Amino acid sequence: MVHASDGLLIDQEGRIVLIQRRSETYLGFWAIPGGMVEKEETIEEALVREMKEEVGVEVKPRKILGVFSDPDRDPRGRVISTVFICDYEGELKAGSDAGAIKLCTVEEALTLNLAFDHHFIIRCYQNWIEKKGSYWSNKSI
Repeated sequence: MVHASDGLLIDQEGRIVLIQRRSETYLGFWAIPGGMVEKEETIEEALVREMKEEVGVEVKPRKILGVFSDPDRDPRGRVISTVFICDYEGELKAGSDAGAIKLCTVEEALTLNLAFDHHFIIRCYQNWIEKKGSYWSNKSI
């Protein structure tokens, strides 16, 4: 089992940051930036490292949106992901796994070809904006 840390990065206008995947899995699809937690890291340390590597910014986690653990959420194998809602500082620039970066509204994001279960996660964020609360794989929104 692998753990991942993903960041819903929110800019000052309330738009979210998405990356276009360069990796073989979901190549060309849009995704919430994030990555795998390394053996010696906390999930929060992985979040900070992955956001710096993928989009070039420093992040400040504000809240945990939820934990997403559907066994079928990642075709590469069993991945449990903690998704943080974050503020960020710095200039966005595509790094490691990111072919491109897009700032968009939640509504725009939901019209894109999104990787993994990221449609569901963004819909959870959309619901969080109105109702707050935490979300997870089998909680209906």
